[in-house]
Amino acid sequence: MWCDGLGPMNLSEQPNQAGLRFEFIRFLARPVIPCLLLVAVTLAVYWPVVHCDFVNFDDGFYFSANSHVQAGLNRAGLAWAFTTIYADNWHPMTWVSLMLDETLFGRGPAGPHLTNLVLHAANAVLLFLLLRSWLGSGPGQGTGPAATWQSAVVAVLFALHPLHVESVAWIAERKDVLSAFFGLLTLLCYTSYARRVTDIEDTAVAPVSVRVARHASRFYGLALVCFALGLMSKSMLVTLPLVMLLLDWWPLNRVPGARCRVSGLRRLVVEKIPFFLLSAAACVVTFIAQQKGGAVASLLYFSVSERIGNAFVSYARYLGKAFWPAVLATPYPHPGHWPPWLVLLATTLFVGLGVLAVAWIRKHPYVPVGWFWFVGMLVPVIGLVQVGDAALADRYTYLPLIGIFLVVVRGAGELCANRPAAGTWLGLGAALVLAACAWRTRIQVGYWQDSGTLFRHALAVTENNYAACNNLGTWLTRHNVFIEAENCFRESLRIKPGNPDALYNLGNINARFGRWDEAIDDYRRALQITPDQPDILTNLGLALTARGQLAEATINFEASLKLDPDSASVHNNLGTVLLMEHHVEEAARHFREAYRLAPDNSQICANLGDVLVRLGQISEAAKHYEEALQLNPADAKTEGKLRALGAKNSN
Repeated sequence: MWCDGLGPMNLSEQPNQAGLRFEFIRFLARPVIPCLLLVAVTLAVYWPVVHCDFVNFDDGFYFSANSHVQAGLNRAGLAWAFTTIYADNWHPMTWVSLMLDETLFGRGPAGPHLTNLVLHAANAVLLFLLLRSWLGSGPGQGTGPAATWQSAVVAVLFALHPLHVESVAWIAERKDVLSAFFGLLTLLCYTSYARRVTDIEDTAVAPVSVRVARHASRFYGLALVCFALGLMSKSMLVTLPLVMLLLDWWPLNRVPGARCRVSGLRRLVVEKIPFFLLSAAACVVTFIAQQKGGAVASLLYFSVSERIGNAFVSYARYLGKAFWPAVLATPYPHPGHWPPWLVLLATTLFVGLGVLAVAWIRKHPYVPVGWFWFVGMLVPVIGLVQVGDAALADRYTYLPLIGIFLVVVRGAGELCANRPAAGTWLGLGAALVLAACAWRTRIQVGYWQDSGTLFRHALAVTENNYAACNNLGTWLTRHNVFIEAENCFRESLRIKPGNPDALYNLGNINARFGRWDEAIDDYRRALQITPDQPDILTNLGLALTARGQLAEATINFEASLKLDPDSASVHNNLGTVLLMEHHVEEAARHFREAYRLAPDNSQICANLGDVLVRLGQISEAAKHYEEALQLNPADAKTEGKLRALGAKNSN
């Protein structure tokens, strides 16, 4: 392992044991102290995130309303995680980590927020160690202290950059920080493997080669395992094998000379075939999952030219936000198409920077590596295959920005390598930049304290943000601010008339105020756009029941149960309608199933008692009435029914 400041030892000298022990302790302390400081700074800046609430933007799917996750880590949950496509994705490691949170910390938001923060701090440490190993060894890689400080600055930028707040503060983005953790471990293991392979090629001593080869194969296997775990956390890591090829050029210096370059490059590509196969499998699974869930946008919504234009503009916007992260939001609305002049400008910038990077490939090899790291890692989420309606997202920069940070910091270090005065000014400038990042990140964390704050901020800094309008309206509904919520839903529909979420939520508002005809119309319009939604089918069934259209209500409840057969509330609703239609036996079957799924629901217990009375099963009905009263002692109606049963039995 490379160590700052320790030169070769003269074997003719006989240093005392105390001196060797001191050097060893100093060797260990050097990476440990920066790592501890890095963790401390990250925790200090991000600590308010632990007190943030859930947000009504996928947190329900991932944690707060996910019955599998809320059950904690168990055998059934593990089977579900690895065999189910849910929330338009297959990422079993993410589900397992969230189940573990519930087991360790309970059902509140503090536990998963804390885990996200710890993972982010761990990622910063892994990045520091990784960069330190790259920049501090090998021919032409620079001096030890300079490499350490450059690695530290990049790691702190990664830890404190405001663009990364979304990945840390959003519980649903556990997949981001977890996949990055495994991705960085993959690169650490791959670096160790590559260095040992180089040792094998450089040494002529057979026993040493055999021993090193054994260690190299172990690190290769570890890299492959970590990569698989990363893909099972989030599939955005699919381009990591290409990053490995970049690292082979620099800093690992594994690309051979001109005489044997073709065969050498072929060997490097063949070596990564298992990684490419895992990436291909992850791409197929992810595309199927997101297409099945309706997340992959059709060409009817965004044409090929619009997708390409948005990709170039997004690259430019990401670069702008990297250097000036002042206006950040969740989510960013897609404009549909950008002005041609803006697309041309963004394309020119993209091509120009790419040409410049290639031109510096020999003199400054870190420049093309950093640039193509940034470009390549963004390819899966740049919008060529449009997923969802967002134009871009802060969370997508979590790993890609490392490439830009590396170019800027390494370049600044080279610029001031032989200029002590310039180095002093550079250090002051770096300190100011990092302090500004910490300040902006602390402010950005504050926007995530709850859904109301988050989406009010998004509406303040973006235009035509129909998703933020809808999510703010949902939050206002839960806080009984119905008039403002209704205005939010109507504004969302004004921006995007075919928004099924806003139609569904507006239907709920109309239903709450007894406007049943309007509610039924909203639900039906939503179902025309997204036909297989159990929540919409259920609420349409309830609205139809209120209007006395029991036969149609039954059809909608049955359709909802086909999509979600384990919904106790829908079984209860269907049982109620069937009882109203005098289908007592069938109603009893659904009430019993609802009771099996939710035995602690007092209303279900009482309803089961009602149907059992109709069937003449008085003793069992009394038992369920008693259960209902134990769960809800204030239920006077059930108490009266139980008393009436007692009087009937006494007569």
